[in-house]
This record gives sequence, structure tokens and C-alpha cells, in this order.
Amino acid sequence: MSKQELPVVAADGPGAGAAERCCPTLLAAPLDEDQAAELAPVFKALGDPVRLRLLSMIASRAGGEVCVCDLTPAFALSQPTISHHLKLLRQAGLIASERRGTWVYYRLLPAATDRLAAVLTRPATDPAATS
Repeated sequence: MSKQELPVVAADGPGAGAAERCCPTLLAAPLDEDQAAELAPVFKALGDPVRLRLLSMIASRAGGEVCVCDLTPAFALSQPTISHHLKLLRQAGLIASERRGTWVYYRLLPAATDRLAAVLTRPATDPAATS
């Protein structure tokens, strides 16, 4: 087991958000190589309109999950193509899946989208944040 030095996280006041206290944002400091390498596949997965729509359909579904049988008809694409796009979203860590009989159900992994939101959020101390 390796020993890691953890940064001290302190609230900067009543208005400080949790994301600002724990996660460096893209707009506050340059990403290091490891951070960029970790985030690039996620942004690449979201760079396709079909995958972005699939993620949106899964994330907005009441009950938090959706059957692949409900996703496929929304696109003018074959079922294997939809499955390929879903596989890429899974590999990027944005969604999880569970097989139930012959169908596969997908659900959003909120921690992944929360992290993306935190990375893209401007710090509250940024003067451009009020513009």
C-alpha cells in the first residue's frame, strides 16, 4: 500500500461550494498530464452527438435507468451501433449496465458527471464569473 499525501480541504466561507474546495477546476489551474489523460477519454466519449443524446436519455429517465430496448427506437441506427456507443460510454465511466434476462439496463454514474461539472466550473473568486 502506498502512502499518499492528501491536501487539507477547508471551507473558504459560507458561499464556498464543495466542488471548489475539493477538485481543481480546468479554469483555475492547468491540468497536469495525469488529469488530462484521465479526462480526455470522457470528453472524447461525449464528443459524439449520438453518445451525448444517449447519455441525456439515460440521465433524464425517471427511475434512473433505461432498457436498451427503449433507447434503440429513438435513433435511425442499428442495434449493434447503439450498443457500440453505449459500450464507449461505459468504458468512459459515465454509465453502468446490468443484464436482466435478454435486456440490458443502463444507468448514469452521477459521480462521473459531477466530476466533469466540477472541472468545468469557474471558481467563485473568478472576476469573469459574474459577467
